[in-house]
Amino acid sequence: MLEEGPDAPTLCEGWTVRDLAAHLVLRERRPDAAAGIIVGPLRSYTERVQRQLRARPWAPLVEDVRSGPPVLLRAVDEQMNLVEMFVHHEDVRRAPPGREPRSLDPGEEGALWRRLVPMARLMRRRLPVGVTLEAPGFGQVEVRTGDPHVTITGPPGELVLFVSGRQSVARVHLSGPLDAGAKLRSARLGL
Repeated sequence: MLEEGPDAPTLCEGWTVRDLAAHLVLRERRPDAAAGIIVGPLRSYTERVQRQLRARPWAPLVEDVRSGPPVLLRAVDEQMNLVEMFVHHEDVRRAPPGREPRSLDPGEEGALWRRLVPMARLMRRRLPVGVTLEAPGFGQVEVRTGDPHVTITGPPGELVLFVSGRQSVARVHLSGPLDAGAKLRSARLGL
């Protein structure tokens, strides 16, 4: 975030890096406002708090992202934040065209794989075709049955990006009928 700067674009349509930083701080430090991310009637309150956070000085806002959740939430930090932080890190990194994926160590990839499987099952209704996720060296899971069926193969981090709605930047291989793969690439995925 510091490298790209507050006004740089992200993969989150319409959001700058500053908007994304405010969103992450809101999620971790303002549970009173975070509910509006999912619950429609609370959305205006969430947006107001996010605008207030966005208006803070840049360096302290990024430091709040960097420092992680408050002490009371640190016991559930990985469960609550691993995927969110990974995806949004890549939203910043991959916004400029031509950026290559980071090389993650096997421990990081394994942690992402463990979070990916339940996350993907939660969003199976959004999948327009049958889907199997395959991460060589980590496993394979059928997320949705049905025909046509597509297998998405790649490292866990890239699979996380794909099912999080970042299909255009995820470095994965789709095998199955071409039209089914095209539907999957253009589907509105993510939570």
